[in-house]
Amino acid sequence: MSTLSNLLRVLEQKDPQLGADLAKEVKALSERRSFGLNFERHTPETVELPGRPIRRGDKVRFLAAPGESPDDVDRRLWKVTAVRRNEGGRIAALRGQTSPGTEADTAERAVEDLVVVAEFRDPIYPGLVSTGKVERGGDKPFHTVINAENFHALQALLYTHEGKIDAIYIDPPYNTGARDWKYNNNYVADDDIYRHSKWLAFMERRLKLAKRLLNPADSVLIATIDEKEYLRLGLLLEQTFSDARIQMVSTVINRKGVARGRELARVNEFVFVVFVGRAGVLPIKSETLGLSVGIKSERLPDIWNPLMRRGTDSKRTDREGGFYPILIDEASGTIHSVGRPLGAGVDRQTIKPPSGTTATWPMRRDGSEGRWQVGPERLEELIADGYAKLGTKNRATGMWTVNYLIAKDINRLATGELVSSGRDASGAHILRYADMDSRERVPKTVWNIGSHDATEHGSNLLRVLLPGRKFPFPKSLYAVEDALRFFVADKKQATIVDFFSGSGTTAHAVMRLNKQDGGRRRCISVTNNEVSADEQTRLRAKGLRPGDPEWESLGICDYITKPRIKAAITGETPAGEPIKGDYKFVDEFPMAEGFEENVEFFTMTYEAPRSVAHNRSFEAVAALLWLKAGAEGRRIAKATDTFEVADVYGVLFDMDASHDFLAAVAEAESVRVAFIVTDDDRSYQMVCSELPAHLEPVRLYESYLTNFTINTGRE
Repeated sequence: MSTLSNLLRVLEQKDPQLGADLAKEVKALSERRSFGLNFERHTPETVELPGRPIRRGDKVRFLAAPGESPDDVDRRLWKVTAVRRNEGGRIAALRGQTSPGTEADTAERAVEDLVVVAEFRDPIYPGLVSTGKVERGGDKPFHTVINAENFHALQALLYTHEGKIDAIYIDPPYNTGARDWKYNNNYVADDDIYRHSKWLAFMERRLKLAKRLLNPADSVLIATIDEKEYLRLGLLLEQTFSDARIQMVSTVINRKGVARGRELARVNEFVFVVFVGRAGVLPIKSETLGLSVGIKSERLPDIWNPLMRRGTDSKRTDREGGFYPILIDEASGTIHSVGRPLGAGVDRQTIKPPSGTTATWPMRRDGSEGRWQVGPERLEELIADGYAKLGTKNRATGMWTVNYLIAKDINRLATGELVSSGRDASGAHILRYADMDSRERVPKTVWNIGSHDATEHGSNLLRVLLPGRKFPFPKSLYAVEDALRFFVADKKQATIVDFFSGSGTTAHAVMRLNKQDGGRRRCISVTNNEVSADEQTRLRAKGLRPGDPEWESLGICDYITKPRIKAAITGETPAGEPIKGDYKFVDEFPMAEGFEENVEFFTMTYEAPRSVAHNRSFEAVAALLWLKAGAEGRRIAKATDTFEVADVYGVLFDMDASHDFLAAVAEAESVRVAFIVTDDDRSYQMVCSELPAHLEPVRLYESYLTNFTINTGRE
């Protein structure tokens, strides 16, 4: 509708009556209610690529001049028709993009005053350039961090991981209106009438790609959100994952509460879980609904039993010896003493309790008189031994409940199955199961766990890892760890993706899980290098622009994500100091110990398809091949004249060397993927027929070019 509104305004200038008539019909159509989620897809998104070399045929925008506000810059897209040199440097000839039938504007601009723009409907041909690595994990697979626009990164991952991802965890923009996310490189404000629609279009494009990444047989997508968009996100997930099962969890992240003016203070947010295929939640050894971390205060209802008889043989007249008063000390709320049976026909109202006490009787819900399970003498013995205690007052009957241990449970206390940790103020045993800590429970749809506090274990933890650096609202490390544990605890080789990586909490949580059970899980984290709104204002005042080294050094990927993950592995802050403090909860150890893990950092590049097809961009594509093979061991970084075999994959560059290549991969038992560079289908099939059965053949560069030609995000 936003695009249609713009077109109607243009039409009204040329033909007011026709424009008015069409506007009336459009208004009538727009007022119709549609079943399900209804929103605009909007103009396809664009992403600016500062630092990307300007080429003929590129789409570009003007950069703001040093000190100039971006709001004052022409935001139109231009196409580069030629690039020439003069004494001042390189100059680009430009042609403006226009509507059909209108004459295009032309312009010239210095190359350094332009930025390349990629539209999401256009094919892209990505590469990855390594920007550093940390190796402490021996032969473990590498975690990877990709600095890129996440839509394009998802397209790249479709080439490397389509249908192979075990879990996706995302914490997308909450759309608060507080300059927390951009659409087409512009912040979406809270007064934008298309604010929710733009957010849905933005999310839908990414979720459609994410769906293709997930293993259709058994995988899960976890998405966190707050109250501003949870209704829309829930319906969007229902529409996108129509064959999946979806649940929503309410999770407490700040027990103190966040003030919302005259509204309720917010203490929670929401977690959507999308179960794909046979995926299901795993039992855990903790209680998600408790008011404190762990389960020490959990009361299991099968230890203490009600003293009042229920069901058959439960009336007073069934056993008069079981109808007697139990006297309650009103001041202390404990059992004072036990009375004696009244005898048949005696009215209970004739019994007058001693001063300071009240009598409780075995009264049934219908108001009739019932009976206790044991006689008064036996109850006195149970009280003396700590095996009976006062319960709560029943509002319906006005009587107190009394609980006791049956003979079977007293025996379990003797055998050690039940454990007493002492007696309470009334003299009753404080009981728990001996194996309580190891008992498994199914996680509930409400998480109230102290370790999930986002301030203490998110913001404060990040300050310890990266002193002096700030990131808004990082998740609790332990909250993400638990969410993943519920679904991948039994998958020690799992691959997890987070394409809204932010500060890198998901990768950090995966490392924690690996340390706890010796797993080899790996995380693929995707984040851009966006500079915060406030920081942008300061940098522009200094005459800096996107692409300048000082500007890029303060972007989220370079300033927060990469340093945080590096610090977590090495146990050192960016300044080289040992990290202070200990990890808590499931396993406690000094943060300075770090993790035995490997990680490599990448920045996405945009390659020319012809260069890729002619094997001139292998160095840029090499990391994608390595990722596709599992991100383990040595990477084949450069093309050779014949072939090369690394730890888990091999590349045949020259078909004349196929005999030796086949022999080499047959000897290397760990190799699982064979990339074959050829444009001849017959030769490719010949090599495939002789490969060992366990090897996956991939044809280069046909598979790469086809993948990125068809996965353009057209709508």
